[in-house]
Amino acid sequence: MKKILLLLFAPLLILLSCSKKDSQTTDSARQAVKDETAIKAYLAANTSIHATRDPSGLYYQILKQGTGNNSTATSLLTGNYTGKLLNDTTFAGGSFNKVLLSDLSLKGLIIGVPLIKAGGSILLIVPSALGYGTNPLNPNVPANSVLMFTLDLTALE
Repeated sequence: MKKILLLLFAPLLILLSCSKKDSQTTDSARQAVKDETAIKAYLAANTSIHATRDPSGLYYQILKQGTGNNSTATSLLTGNYTGKLLNDTTFAGGSFNKVLLSDLSLKGLIIGVPLIKAGGSILLIVPSALGYGTNPLNPNVPANSVLMFTLDLTALE
């Protein structure tokens, strides 16, 4: 009897799990389109920003290339940063000292920081999937927020 029930319910469980995955994929795709639309609208309204789109979906503008080396996953980074939302609300800022690139919490930063050399600065516009995703950071950074970081990489070890 247990085997018969298992045979009857197994296909149902498989269909339900596929449906949930498809739904999550669809939600992610919809959010990516929303993020891309918001970023393009922001760039159109702020014509002084000449950002390039990385294949990951990250937008960046190198403000100053720097003269040192580019960072790698094992590089220790020192510098300053400011994090904002597209509505220009600052949600974070400060300095960092000897932080391992691979330990950065956001995929968008891990992708973007190696684009500049030590002594350089960069503007990163991070779609939500490369930022905090569906997790709100705090009341000022809701879920699915596009983030902007201005980062100065003052030293690299």
